[in-house]
Amino acid sequence: MLECRDLIFHYDRCEPGETPDFCFGFRLAPGECLSVAGPSGAGKSTLLGLLAGFLEPAGGSLTWQGQDLLARPPWERGITTVFQEHNLFDQLPVWLNVGLGLAPDMRLTSEQQGRVREGLAEVGLAGLHDRLPAELSGGQRQRVALLRALLRGSRILLLDEPFSGLDEATRAGLWELVRRQKTAGAAVLLVSHDRDDIEALADRRTRLEGGRLLGGA
Repeated sequence: MLECRDLIFHYDRCEPGETPDFCFGFRLAPGECLSVAGPSGAGKSTLLGLLAGFLEPAGGSLTWQGQDLLARPPWERGITTVFQEHNLFDQLPVWLNVGLGLAPDMRLTSEQQGRVREGLAEVGLAGLHDRLPAELSGGQRQRVALLRALLRGSRILLLDEPFSGLDEATRAGLWELVRRQKTAGAAVLLVSHDRDDIEALADRRTRLEGGRLLGGA
């Protein structure tokens, strides 16, 4: 169980209309997907940053199966985040960008290379194995980023508008990949405004308003 209790964060400066003070609380079980919606500036990116360890809270607790995550650096939390910005390495070809999810040192075994090839074929990128990110469309780069995250097999998956800009058939295929992660026991937090994405994946829904999560959390 991922338990977030009174996780507090404050911005000293923010734009007009944005919320400066946040206090997050929710529970998320293995194999479950919780969707989070809310207007721009409501704190969705702040929530993801706190969970992933990129922001430091002023108070509260965050645990996974009873173990304290706040005491651990981001790379030891067992959390993988897929950002809207794709977050790919420009100098690496597609297959290595994906392969980082399996072997951070880029020394992939033949079995791991096979998994990368199968994954690329599954998301419609089979012929783009050696392309660089700059040679891909935005939707293709998003597929690479999501596939890398899913192959990593993390116990907690944070998805920030992961299917934006993708066609219906591609989205359906990626939904199925996320469902497999849920079946394998991953806890998934989905930030999305898209009704189809939420309907396809979310077991519960919540909304960010006034720095708080409302309903379903």
